[in-house]
Amino acid sequence: MLVAFSVAPSGTGRTDGSVHDAVAAAVKVVRDSGLPNHTDAMFTTIEGEWDEVFEVVRRATEAVGRFGSRVSLVLKADIRPGHTGELDAKVQRLEAALERAGDA
Repeated sequence: MLVAFSVAPSGTGRTDGSVHDAVAAAVKVVRDSGLPNHTDAMFTTIEGEWDEVFEVVRRATEAVGRFGSRVSLVLKADIRPGHTGELDAKVQRLEAALERAGDA
């Protein structure tokens, strides 16, 4: 399965509103997990089995919780049993489709 999630604290007391230190703590948990992952400007996507992925999301959320009085978690999952390597394969299929569309 693929899980894309965004986690951020609120009630941090920071005057600039930045949450980058908290997000860095979450991303460190994800990267230390050893599961395939990708982080962009809005989400971190992680690939693995249900229990292992949600354990990492839980730990990442707890890491962010240390930075504020509340935590917001947004999550989207693509559950496709029997498929692995989809973190990259989905993007490769999209790029191939775009190439074909450009040839038409």
